[in-house]
Amino acid sequence: MSETVMTDVPDISTDWYHEVVDFADGTPQPVHWFATHFTEGAIVLLGVLLLLAALTRLIGGDLRGRALALAAPVAVVAAYGASEGLKSLVAEDRPCRSPADLMIVAGHCPAVGDWSFPSNHATIAGALAATALLLHRRIGLVAVPLAVLAAVSRVFVGVHYPHDVAIGLLLGALIGTLLTPLVARPLADVLGRLFPRPTPALAPPTRR
Repeated sequence: MSETVMTDVPDISTDWYHEVVDFADGTPQPVHWFATHFTEGAIVLLGVLLLLAALTRLIGGDLRGRALALAAPVAVVAAYGASEGLKSLVAEDRPCRSPADLMIVAGHCPAVGDWSFPSNHATIAGALAATALLLHRRIGLVAVPLAVLAAVSRVFVGVHYPHDVAIGLLLGALIGTLLTPLVARPLADVLGRLFPRPTPALAPPTRR
């Protein structure tokens, strides 16, 4: 069964893509190397930040806080799944395969069938940053700009249109923000049954 490839990309996104990639192509080779590896490193760092934020809730938080910490990774995985589903549904081809003579910093274009919209990296980055912010404000304020840079880097190296990463960030942030509290509710009930709070002992009656 053949798949229909979407080619109707917004003109403004195509124009921005060309401007960013033309600029990237003129940067020094060390910048190319850094940009090519930055996204993966940023995703790992965002995962570490989420882990740190979750540990603050698991160690020193209340029952709801611990449930939120356990629910956050579920939301991140769900965001990735939603991104993959949209990719298959929309089937937008990569921009680096549209103009055959276009130089890209990444060095190679992803294989045919690895669709462009939305960006998985941007979606995961958005979900990681949103859940980190939900769990710990200060850690989240570090994670948010890092997620934006991770998304922008995918355009810089030439493998995504700007709208791919923008929608990916929003999708990940939305799912992370909305799904984490929803999953946390039943988890809090389970945790409450598994680890009930001890009933305080009644004080003996005072004699008068």
